[in-house]
Amino acid sequence: MSKNKLYSIALLTCLLGLVYLFYSIYYSESTHFKFCFLKNLTGYPCPSCGTTRAVHLLLKGNVLTSLMMNPFGILVAAIMIVIPIWILYDLVTKKETFFINYTKTEHIINRRWIAFLLIVLVVLNWIWNIKKGL
Repeated sequence: MSKNKLYSIALLTCLLGLVYLFYSIYYSESTHFKFCFLKNLTGYPCPSCGTTRAVHLLLKGNVLTSLMMNPFGILVAAIMIVIPIWILYDLVTKKETFFINYTKTEHIINRRWIAFLLIVLVVLNWIWNIKKGL
């Protein structure tokens, strides 16, 4: 993937995430709209169910409650803050630090044991979401 394509996708994803977050904070509580396709279809939460609520709790300063809702929330919040700033830094300084680190990270994640570990963590989070009754 080219640097420009990666930066565009990352920025667009962060922007869409922020739009959805603010939509869910201000509008979905009154409409009871649930976006999770898996939960709407099966009645069971997906591995990321509760992530938006966890980010919302984090924004209110409820870190422990956010972690209990879904640990992915803190990761998502960090990504949505760090990536745009990092890409802006690269654009201003005409460097490729985000692109280089993304490539290194992708190479590390492609190792079987790391990919397996990450999959296990996602499955454990999914089991926990089901157990909590999200």
